[in-house]
Amino acid sequence: MALKKFADLTEREILAIAIASEEEDSRIYLSFSEELADRYPATSKVFVEMAEEEDGHRRQLLEIYQARFGRNLPPIRREDVGGYYSRRPTWLLKNLPLDMIRSQAEAMEKDAQRFYIQAAEAAKDVGVRKLLGDLALVERSHGEKANALSEAILTESAREEEGRTAHRFFVLQYVQPGLAGLMDGSVSTLAPLFAAAFATHSNFSTFLVGLAASLGAGISMGFAEALSDDGSITGRGAPIIRGAVCGFMTTLGGLGHSLPYLVPDSWPNAFWTATAIAAAVVFVELWAIAYIRARYMDTPFLKAVAQIVVGGVVVLLTGILIGGA
Repeated sequence: MALKKFADLTEREILAIAIASEEEDSRIYLSFSEELADRYPATSKVFVEMAEEEDGHRRQLLEIYQARFGRNLPPIRREDVGGYYSRRPTWLLKNLPLDMIRSQAEAMEKDAQRFYIQAAEAAKDVGVRKLLGDLALVERSHGEKANALSEAILTESAREEEGRTAHRFFVLQYVQPGLAGLMDGSVSTLAPLFAAAFATHSNFSTFLVGLAASLGAGISMGFAEALSDDGSITGRGAPIIRGAVCGFMTTLGGLGHSLPYLVPDSWPNAFWTATAIAAAVVFVELWAIAYIRARYMDTPFLKAVAQIVVGGVVVLLTGILIGGA
């Protein structure tokens, strides 16, 4: 479908788009409020206030439209105008961190400000031009108003509570899937990697096995994490983000001790050199896992070290025994 150029819009169409845009933005802010109500109740109230202000803008625009053009609004949307900004569907913002939602709100206000500046320049009626210019100034100051609302609504106790909630959300959406991936990639790939190493004594062949195991495990863990929970009940965040984090960390964990086997086979003692480096990398990986568990999962450090090291050593010895058989 052909899109209209902004320069070709009539004053009536510009006002109709502005009215529809303010109505949609108000609904989006209410969706933000609903999404944040359980996790961040104080910030949720801020978005309710912003939604009410957008609805006030809509009423102002509607009044001046009806005075000039009557009650019938032409069926034109911002998506029908070439180069015009569009909003991300609110379902894409579900279970996202608070900072991302705030960033989306800031982007909305900047887009609206640019539109009103263009619209005011295109308007011929003095009253319409003044209203659109005023709305551009309001949109520019919305960030400051949002901050003022935050100061009024977000008390110190509310901020502390939201800080704890944000930390919990960060752990659930990033740390937990990342840790699960790192553990799986670092531990589960040990057996096939070292089995191939001691069976072939070929560095490059061992690297290919490690690469395949790492990528395969990363893809598998990524899909498993993303499909296991959409976050709507558990509050663990967006499944796509969790899956990407888990898959990446799984692959990284496996590649860490696979890359040393890129040591050329032509080097003296190439196999044992690569194996020694890989073993050192495994040691670092296991300690990193233990540190993350102690830092974010409230697991005593020595207990975390014992659990991870014992598990890793068992898997490592299994691979060596199978490969040397």
